[in-house]
Amino acid sequence: METSIVYFDETGDDGFNKRSSDHFILTSFYMSTNVWKDNFYLMRELRKKFKAQYGFRIKEEMHTKQFLANKNPYCQYPWSEETRKEILCQYAKAISKMDARSINVIIDKRNIKSENYKILDRALTYNLQRIENDSSGKWNYLVITDEGRLAPMRQTARRLQIYNPIPSHYQGNYYNRPLNGLIEDILDKNSSQSYFIQICDFISYFVHLDFIVRVRGRDLPGRAARLIDYNFVKKILDILKDGDVLNLKANLSNEYGFVIYPK
Repeated sequence: METSIVYFDETGDDGFNKRSSDHFILTSFYMSTNVWKDNFYLMRELRKKFKAQYGFRIKEEMHTKQFLANKNPYCQYPWSEETRKEILCQYAKAISKMDARSINVIIDKRNIKSENYKILDRALTYNLQRIENDSSGKWNYLVITDEGRLAPMRQTARRLQIYNPIPSHYQGNYYNRPLNGLIEDILDKNSSQSYFIQICDFISYFVHLDFIVRVRGRDLPGRAARLIDYNFVKKILDILKDGDVLNLKANLSNEYGFVIYPK
């Protein structure tokens, strides 16, 4: 059986208090091991191009929020605003050429009614369920996440391999459909050492920007708004959509397949 590798990263925090973000986004980016090297070399060649054209160091982590805000370490580069936007577009276009998929789950904390709602647990559950659906039993998968939330994510994944209740067609009933495709415990890796976790970060942050404008009805964050507007956010997401990277089947009622809970 073929095996895929699933990478995870997030935007926002999974806390539920006055100081927490009002939503949490968990992004997965997954691909077959058969194309992993092709995708890796595609990104490595892009980073070499960035080094030659813009002086962007190859080992410099791509952290999208800080990049947009021109914070350290990116403020050290003498880039114009047009150059920074061009880097973002080229980055998105490289991702769109990869044989890979992304699922984005948004937990809208304003709709949470219970203090016992487990935000990270729910986000991971909804994401893994859709990866399992996408596999259709044809491939299994290994999960790698950024450092920091490993223990609770492992706990959720272990539970889902035993008990994964799915609503049935009969109102009020559920049936158990354990995750059979997931292999091994979830593993962690520092994002600075993984192009693909950095890609999760990139996608997740643009999902966040789309959400705060289209759902929250707010303006883009101040420092990001100095560089881009919502049309640019949509341009990036459309590049990913047109490249068949965004898994639209994750939620057919959303233009980009974004899964938003609680409803």
